[in-house]
Amino acid sequence: MTSQNTPNTPTPDQIRRAPKVLLHDHLDGGLRPGTIVELARNAGYTGLPETDPDKLGVWFAEAADSGSLERYLETFSHTVAVMQTRDALIRVARECAEDLAEDGVVYAEVRYAPEQHLDGGLSFEEVVEAVNEGFRQGELLARESGRRIRVGALLTAMRHAARSLEIAELANRYRDLGVVGFDIAGAEAGFPPTRHLDAFEYLKRENNHFTIHAGEAFGLPSIWQALQWCGADRLGHGVRIIDDIQVKEDGSVELGRLASYVRDKRIPLELCPSSNLQTGAADSYAEHPIGLLRRLHFRATVNTDNRLMSHTSMSQEFEHLVEAFGYSLDDMQWFSVNAMKSAFIPFDERLAMINDVIKPGYAELKSEWLFRQTASTSGSVAEEG
Repeated sequence: MTSQNTPNTPTPDQIRRAPKVLLHDHLDGGLRPGTIVELARNAGYTGLPETDPDKLGVWFAEAADSGSLERYLETFSHTVAVMQTRDALIRVARECAEDLAEDGVVYAEVRYAPEQHLDGGLSFEEVVEAVNEGFRQGELLARESGRRIRVGALLTAMRHAARSLEIAELANRYRDLGVVGFDIAGAEAGFPPTRHLDAFEYLKRENNHFTIHAGEAFGLPSIWQALQWCGADRLGHGVRIIDDIQVKEDGSVELGRLASYVRDKRIPLELCPSSNLQTGAADSYAEHPIGLLRRLHFRATVNTDNRLMSHTSMSQEFEHLVEAFGYSLDDMQWFSVNAMKSAFIPFDERLAMINDVIKPGYAELKSEWLFRQTASTSGSVAEEG
């Protein structure tokens, strides 16, 4: 029996069980609504628009679904407000790891901005150590429930603020203690990455890794600066690279010099389809640039960005893409291997994750049709007998 007999479309259950890799996920964008309500009550925070967890979850999704990055970012005032103590940070990080593992994520890099968690009197170091402790607890609980996940932290500086060098230094101090890299985030317009050159130059001198939010709400100049001025290892989103790709009437494709550079240098794109729809970077899943970027063999990866605000998960992101583009388990594996190749952990560990976890996981899923066929045939034989 040839491979032509294998089903091409993965089921939702297979998508959930498939080993997935997540590079772009915000800690303060993935809280459980019930946790927000409880933490707000404990902290005496009265600013929540809803105190019923179900209604609050709906509010976050609707408030974020505005087509504006600036409005989208406003929703974070509530989640950040309840993440100002050590216990709260530990809990949120622990639940993050558990939720991702439950969704079949085997490796994740989760980012957060330490400077946003100081209102309760914590120091930078205390914030980082609390989040790291939460991730380790979540990994352990996942393992005890029969799942495996590894979580690394990315320390983020806010691009409208002036503490990026401090946070870059913090990321470097904790680079062997759970922190795998650095990032800048926040509204792109008016806050170019070149404002933070001192932080990026420092990280390069220290041989450390960093990604930069670029090419989400703003266009090619943001991507160009992130790469050619700042030296980013990856592009957070990078979806606007599509502006440098021309699809002609005959179906042929012409890449501009920046797009060619991004593809030729295998620069990872941390694409976040659902989030991109909310912020207006794409009009629908079927029209999302990820389809073309996949066909052109860019180093494209699939990510959640903010699971709470986008009401999504890695499995849901892939379900949307399977429906829009007819992706198979082979396509899912391609995206997952791309992401693992692009992670900020050592090469030998990335290779082991690919060869010992990701590829075997997809091979097992792809073989399931053989056993369904056998079971079906056995039943027919038994009936005939």
